[in-house]
Amino acid sequence: MEKLDTEASLSSCTRVQVEFYVNENTFKERLKLFFIKNQRSSLRIRLFNFALKILTCALYMLRVSLDDPKEVNGNPCSAICRNNSWTSTAESPEIKWELIFWVNRRLSVWAIQVTVALISFLETMLITYLSYKGNIWEQIFQISFILEMINTVPFIITIFWPPLRNIFVPVFLNCWLAKGALENMINDFHRAIQRTHSAMFNQVFILICTLLCLVFTGACGIQHLERAGKNLSLFDSFYFCIVTFSTVGYGDVTPQIWPSQLLVVILICVALVVLPLQFEELAYLWMESQKLGGNYSRHRAQTEKHVVLCVSSLKIDLLMDFLNEFYAHPRLQDYYVVILCPTEIDIQVRRILQIPLWSQRVIYLQGSALKDQDLMRAKMDDAEACFILSSRNEVDRTAADHQTILRAWAAKDFAPNCPLYVQILKPENKFHVKFADHVVCEEEFKYAMLALNCVCPATSTLVTLLVHTSRGQEGQLSPEHWQKMYGRCSGNEVYHIRLCDSKFFGEYDGKSFTYASFHAHKKYGVCLIGVKREDNKSILLNPGPRHIMAATDTCYYINITKEENSAFIFKQEEKHSKGLPITGLYDAPSRLPVHSIIASMGTVAIDLQNPDPPEESSKLTLPTENGAGSRRPSIAPVLEIADSSAILPCDLLSDQSEDETNQSDEEGSIGSDFVKGYPPNSPYIGSSPTLCHLLPQKAPFCCLRLDKGCTHNSFEDAKAYGFKNKLIIVSAETAGNGLYNFIVPLRAYYRPRKELNPIVLLLDYPPDNHFLEAICCFPMVYFMAGTIDNLDNLLQCGIIYADNLVVVDKESTMSAEEDYMADAKTIVNVQTMFRLFPSLSIITELTHPSNMRFMQFRAKDCYSLALSKLEKIERDKGSNLAFMFRLPFAAGRVFSISMLDTLLYQSFVKDYMIAIARLLLGLDTTPGSGYLCAMKVTEEDLWIRTYGRLFQKLCSSSAEIPIGIYRTESHMFSTSEGKDSYAQSQVSINVEQGEEHRERGESWKEKTAHRNSTTSDQSEHPLLRKKSMQWARRLSRKSAKPSSRAERISQQRLNLYRRSERQELSELVKNRMKHLGLPTVGYDEMNDHQNTLSYVLINPPPDTMLELNDIVYIIRSDPLAHMPDDAQVAQPRGNKNQQDFGTETRDETHL
Repeated sequence: MEKLDTEASLSSCTRVQVEFYVNENTFKERLKLFFIKNQRSSLRIRLFNFALKILTCALYMLRVSLDDPKEVNGNPCSAICRNNSWTSTAESPEIKWELIFWVNRRLSVWAIQVTVALISFLETMLITYLSYKGNIWEQIFQISFILEMINTVPFIITIFWPPLRNIFVPVFLNCWLAKGALENMINDFHRAIQRTHSAMFNQVFILICTLLCLVFTGACGIQHLERAGKNLSLFDSFYFCIVTFSTVGYGDVTPQIWPSQLLVVILICVALVVLPLQFEELAYLWMESQKLGGNYSRHRAQTEKHVVLCVSSLKIDLLMDFLNEFYAHPRLQDYYVVILCPTEIDIQVRRILQIPLWSQRVIYLQGSALKDQDLMRAKMDDAEACFILSSRNEVDRTAADHQTILRAWAAKDFAPNCPLYVQILKPENKFHVKFADHVVCEEEFKYAMLALNCVCPATSTLVTLLVHTSRGQEGQLSPEHWQKMYGRCSGNEVYHIRLCDSKFFGEYDGKSFTYASFHAHKKYGVCLIGVKREDNKSILLNPGPRHIMAATDTCYYINITKEENSAFIFKQEEKHSKGLPITGLYDAPSRLPVHSIIASMGTVAIDLQNPDPPEESSKLTLPTENGAGSRRPSIAPVLEIADSSAILPCDLLSDQSEDETNQSDEEGSIGSDFVKGYPPNSPYIGSSPTLCHLLPQKAPFCCLRLDKGCTHNSFEDAKAYGFKNKLIIVSAETAGNGLYNFIVPLRAYYRPRKELNPIVLLLDYPPDNHFLEAICCFPMVYFMAGTIDNLDNLLQCGIIYADNLVVVDKESTMSAEEDYMADAKTIVNVQTMFRLFPSLSIITELTHPSNMRFMQFRAKDCYSLALSKLEKIERDKGSNLAFMFRLPFAAGRVFSISMLDTLLYQSFVKDYMIAIARLLLGLDTTPGSGYLCAMKVTEEDLWIRTYGRLFQKLCSSSAEIPIGIYRTESHMFSTSEGKDSYAQSQVSINVEQGEEHRERGESWKEKTAHRNSTTSDQSEHPLLRKKSMQWARRLSRKSAKPSSRAERISQQRLNLYRRSERQELSELVKNRMKHLGLPTVGYDEMNDHQNTLSYVLINPPPDTMLELNDIVYIIRSDPLAHMPDDAQVAQPRGNKNQQDFGTETRDETHL
């Protein structure tokens, strides 16, 4: 108890109340706090002061209206003098000074004015006392203090000296004090509500107040002085001031006595000094506001929809790509785009934004996303979305990513509910912005797309066309058949719809996915590529025939337009009504569904001929050869429900057995050590795990060097390794982490082991150990230090044994002083390799898409010139894909990552586009989702004839979904020096006429045979199309005339010159190979195959005829989707049943 008392006493003793002395305890400081420091109280004081000044001006006007100069009380002069003053002539009026110094002021008005003057005087003295800082004269000689004394002290004196009650006091000068009080009040108001106001608004407000004060002062002063002259009314004086200050000067009202005239001169001088300064400040602020872009008002943000675009620097190409793609969607026409950029607006961008099409919808704000004030100006918290783009032209791309990350963090902190669409450059920085709704990593997509270009030609063109918005109208006015078809198919995009809401797929509820995909394409011409369950967020591309469609599934399909914009016309009903017989879908070769698709203003009309085809149409008989012969089995029908005995369980097993049974001992020894597993080391955080072909043990770093031997092997060039497959060479500046995404798709588990191509990384700078640790587990991956402008380096890395050379854009050359010159070095180097190694497939990445016209440049090629003019025509029509007809792009030989910027923009409307693109490129591997691959149409496959029959064959045999065709055609590119020979023109005309007069029912084999018989030695003399050459000559303004003898001689000389140039280049390469000790046998086999053009057909019509060497893009189902878990990574060997099953599988899937 005593212990508790002791603790209580100690605690009570330790409690000491301390009062901290502050200056606010003094009476003066408390008054200062109330009148000056406190924002809200000082605002009330200023508002009260402003009301007093306005009241004094109103009282002055009341006094003037009640005043009569003839009845001036207290005037020392007699009434006789007053009467004599008005008898003088109007030409030379006599000035009566007593009327200037004395006025008629009624007692009630005087009492109010005295009361107001006394309050104002006391307030002024109190404010002067509180703001005293040691210099009393500085306080006294302030203009505001002097005006207060002039307008208050005379009234206070009249209290003690009644004869002075009618003395004139210039109370109208209080308007200037009211102006100052109003300015201070607005400043305090904005400080009190914590809002920043526009300096432009403040300056305009000051200018207006200055003009009002000048007019009011002049009107009141002239009216009072003219009491001694013409006796103008207050309205007449106001009218005179307005006419004078507006420089109109009617002259109907003028001052008559010199005091009022002197006042006018003073006012004009003051106006000439004050107003220009105000206007200059206003113009300066206006120019600055034009640079900053002003604000996006809160009222507009709440009543209108807008998105914010945050960029480091805005270039004209980036802006137009965004605007064209964003406003291509009909439901986004009413949206506004607010651009937030820290740099001053570019001149070209300013001109574009002045176009009426964009000036009403695009607002440019100069500011930083890291400042809350600028985000508030853009009304980020009310925005529908925020796009944050990286500056890819920066030399330091890591620093550009860091800026993007900070912008994303700032936007998320300021507006947590605003959806973020972020573009990042390097994959190692992607995990910093995982919180964003949609993220596109540039290097991930770039390298994966370039890798797929090596195994699936023109994948970059395929994906670029899919992610661009187009109506498929490009090239429709061209006489070239390939341009019409290519432009038409480029309008295909990916759309989605719920199965229960769809006419395309609603009837396939409870059917297999493969059945729904085939019959939807057969009936409507749409290509069903993927599906998503309602209870699963993952999109599955071609989940296979075991996937049964449900009413709640979301279907993803490729078509010219979405189903909501389609009109369905049932031709069968019309035939019923007319009593016509009903025919099957394949009974009329030229009357297929897609033939009737008409695209106009975003709406498609689809003619459905016989929606329910008869049973006989499911099996198509083969054409007979030479009128008779044996029949091969017809194409099997696609089953509604998957039959486990007819559908392949997986391709992985067949691949395994194929490696074991069909490979020779030597080939088996190369691939026998490969295992399937997940790469143990990922170079960055956030990479999607992919099952790949791996080495059983990591290769030593020394063995990864291609051009130097080590203790494990003595190979020093690509020839010494004895690779069975062609090489894939990648030329890059550094071994960035994104290069890892180039290797993974080429080593994925679904690639057959015998088709794996060796990969050689030709790097300007040797890679670090961290990158080597990530790639040492992959088979046949090597690196070499060198550049593409060094012929010795190219020969050492095995370019003559390579099938594809990928030239990656270098970071150090992405920026240049002159626009579009960043690609100069890359273009010239690629052109050199194009001349040295003509048969090599070179895939080039460029910084600027407009530079693709210089790839494989021929200066005097009439056809290229015609394509250039076609591009200009399409651009003038407003096409987003004006560059699509450039031959390098159409063939997939050139690519720019800026083309994929539209992928991020499309995600605002189609939030699934990024996921589908990642699945197509192999960046993500969702269990049960298929992958993109390609198959080549050989002579043995030509019996299938059409794309629609190929669709049925693939769906019924191997459950694969075709999505497009990569077609290569022979073409002669004429030059301006030599015209086409007369004989070749005759061949072209004969062939064209022969094709036009041929019957439509003739078999496709006979057509092919006739084409081959018409042209002699087609490989040496490619076929010239008459319409093609006429179109090219017409656009290039060349007159067509028969070739003369001199022209044929000139053509022969040109060919001789070209052969000599080719021989010179060949000798140069062979000499360098001999110097390096390399055999020249491989180089002799390289032939010139430049007279071809290639293009991509996305989802072509079912009646499209297949041609030899067509490459078909297919989405193959996941081989591991229906396998036991213990058999997904390692397959058991030595099982004879599996080997036999795999052999039957290959026979079934072979076309």
